[in-house]
Amino acid sequence: MIELLSIPSPADGVWNLGPVPIRGYALCIIAGIIAAIWIGERRWVARGGKYGDIQDIAIWAVPFGLVGARLYHVATDWERYFGDDSVEGPIGILYVWHGGLGIWGGVALGALGAWLGARYKGIRIAPVLDAVAPGVLVAQAIGRWGNWFNQELYGRPTDLPWGLEIDRAHFSEAYVDQAPSPLPEMATFHPTFLYECLWNLAAAALIVFFLEKRFKLGHGRVMAVYVMLYTLGRGWIEYIRIDDVQLENVLGLRFNVWTSIVLFALATAYFVWSQRTHPGVEESVYVDREPDVTDATAEEAPEASTDGSGG
Repeated sequence: MIELLSIPSPADGVWNLGPVPIRGYALCIIAGIIAAIWIGERRWVARGGKYGDIQDIAIWAVPFGLVGARLYHVATDWERYFGDDSVEGPIGILYVWHGGLGIWGGVALGALGAWLGARYKGIRIAPVLDAVAPGVLVAQAIGRWGNWFNQELYGRPTDLPWGLEIDRAHFSEAYVDQAPSPLPEMATFHPTFLYECLWNLAAAALIVFFLEKRFKLGHGRVMAVYVMLYTLGRGWIEYIRIDDVQLENVLGLRFNVWTSIVLFALATAYFVWSQRTHPGVEESVYVDREPDVTDATAEEAPEASTDGSGG
């Protein structure tokens, strides 16, 4: 009998270099951020912006995004930190390396941080969002491997050849409630981290290599397409997940499924409105400013003498 294949999970997601712990989850998040900035910078320069603008804006966007992602996670899984059976307690909110970053909180506050950074530099926010959107998809694809290191956020049990091996110490309560007794030492589940990784990479490729070449996507429409494509994939992936989320069912659907439905509708409405009111692509990625007093004075002043007789 041929033994079925499966995807092994790491035995340990933390490596110690002396007193310093190196966590696989954190490495994936950092690698994703670097990839997003690198891709966004290249796209920004191609769009007509200056090299370094995206890096400067990231100084604002990344901290805002991380805080927003954590707050979204805590809000949707609050009993983990404030419930009567909480193990970590409220202090656990600070333990980001244990996992728990909600993408929509990250996108919302990250966009706010990007807007603040862009406003400070005199840059239009819509082309910034359009430049970074595909890179954010790549960042999410990389970041999902952090869930693999932590053995978390997997799907329902499966005996498919690409089932993900999860050991008993990482079984979710949702699985334990329906698992046979005694509990097995290891079981295989849908690798939802891999599904989302592949979906995000495919969505980024679709935007860059087809949609942008076929259509003139400006004024925030690339970002709208990002939201539409991501929520399409996230909706069905959420449907097969069984992780322990307190806001799990709302009218028969997981909370994050409803979030995907609402955001897809809003992004579609924005795309249609933007296409009708602002067709094409922005002529300039920078905000037009009135010339300051020193510039006006310099333009009106006579040219300095070059023959040495001035004074």
